[in-house]
Amino acid sequence: MSAVADLEWYSTLLQMQAGVVSRAQLTECGWTKSDIKSAVRRNEARRVHPRVYVTHTGPLTFEQRVWAAILYAGRSAVCGPTLAEPRKQRDADPIHVAIDQRRRVDPQPGIVLHRIVDLDKHSFPDAMPRLRLEDNLLLMAGEATDEIDVIGVIGRGVGRRGVSVGEVRMALKRFPRLRRRAWIADLLEDLALGTDSVLEHGYLTRVERAHGLPIGTRQALRRTEGGNQYRDIDYEAYGLVVELDGRVGHDSWDDQGKDADRDLDDLALVDRLTARLRWRQVYGTSCRTATRIGRILAKGGWPGAPAPCSENCELGT
Repeated sequence: MSAVADLEWYSTLLQMQAGVVSRAQLTECGWTKSDIKSAVRRNEARRVHPRVYVTHTGPLTFEQRVWAAILYAGRSAVCGPTLAEPRKQRDADPIHVAIDQRRRVDPQPGIVLHRIVDLDKHSFPDAMPRLRLEDNLLLMAGEATDEIDVIGVIGRGVGRRGVSVGEVRMALKRFPRLRRRAWIADLLEDLALGTDSVLEHGYLTRVERAHGLPIGTRQALRRTEGGNQYRDIDYEAYGLVVELDGRVGHDSWDDQGKDADRDLDDLALVDRLTARLRWRQVYGTSCRTATRIGRILAKGGWPGAPAPCSENCELGT
């Protein structure tokens, strides 16, 4: 390698940053522009991004790609799926980093920039700068396309790597302008208290009312030999009870939704009395859920039929 004035600091940087360094760091170690050009020419270093180099010419590891993105973006922090699910990242996946909203950084292939207000409040002083895990969940939730994606992000993140609902609720205070903030706050309140009010409201407005289904009785009391039981929605006249299950968890999130879909199909074909719905059926596939619930109600004697909620309604598919 080229002569280095501060060899100890240079070696420390290479070890700490997986062999990736910035031009500014090389300059601090005593490198000149000519030294850098010579190292690149001799294949002792390779340019990864503008002003960022790696000290070999082979393929970059995931850690090296992350360091290269961080050093290019300057004062920044790893975020998004790069932070949330590092083991699932493939070589072709971009590296996500957050920068302060007031900064201007030119886009770069292989890097996705996220702008966040007061970055320092959300980042964690780690060896590799990153967002706090709970703040990263809210960043991803705020960028989600719809409510079911929000629920999926939070469902897969809460309980993982030590992130609790309480920590996410506290982090929400650091996001005063978060998209869907009030709705997310209600969702977190449900998760903290073990209630399903957000899910219940979603069923009323997205499935039942939007598609012209009969209005069921909420929290209907049933006396059994084992004591009193409350049903979430009871269509007593048509022999159907709908139970809403708002549990979330990163291990079972996807499987729960698929299982509930299969349960609904079974209910439409055989004589069963209880339909158990989860987030996916209410917020992700509400039109199809209305179709299935309508068929079950019809088997119980309901004389009506579900109505499309809009021109793009998936009713009947």
